[in-house]
Amino acid sequence: MTSEDSLTINRREYTRVYAYIPMAYRLISKDEHMVVHSRISSNMAIPDYSMLPEVEEPLLNEWLRMINTKLDSLIRLITIQGEGFQSLPFKAVHISGNGINFTTHDPFQPGDILELKVVLSSGQSTALYIYLYGEVVKTEKQTSGYVTVLSYVKIDDKIRDEIVRFVFEKEREILREKRK
Repeated sequence: MTSEDSLTINRREYTRVYAYIPMAYRLISKDEHMVVHSRISSNMAIPDYSMLPEVEEPLLNEWLRMINTKLDSLIRLITIQGEGFQSLPFKAVHISGNGINFTTHDPFQPGDILELKVVLSSGQSTALYIYLYGEVVKTEKQTSGYVTVLSYVKIDDKIRDEIVRFVFEKEREILREKRK
């Protein structure tokens, strides 16, 4: 193996970053393996009513649009609370567009599939509530538990792009802090 081959093998496809995010995990059963698919929670059960008919009265039209926006926000909050995203504990993770690793109390086996509930928020006021699925690639015993390394499975490009966007935002924050 040449040194050029070794560089190609060690090159990562995605940048990773250390972050402290709200997250919970659970081992999924073998029966669930075929039906899992990563998804963004806040987009799941909310119909799109953006094409409301125009009302002749401009003031009334503006009020109706404000009410519609507030109702959409309330529906999102209720959905998020119902799925348990509001009470997630914070965990230290290394995250990238390809996978994630974090410390667990449980020794998982390579090949196990974990469901992750994750909240990713950037410097803006928006947050994404995401269900991710990852296959355990490696578990390593540490003094504080087990470092569990996951590679995402059943993830579409839109969700991967959101994770990559989150990672780049975190990198920008780190660079800003170093400049100060």
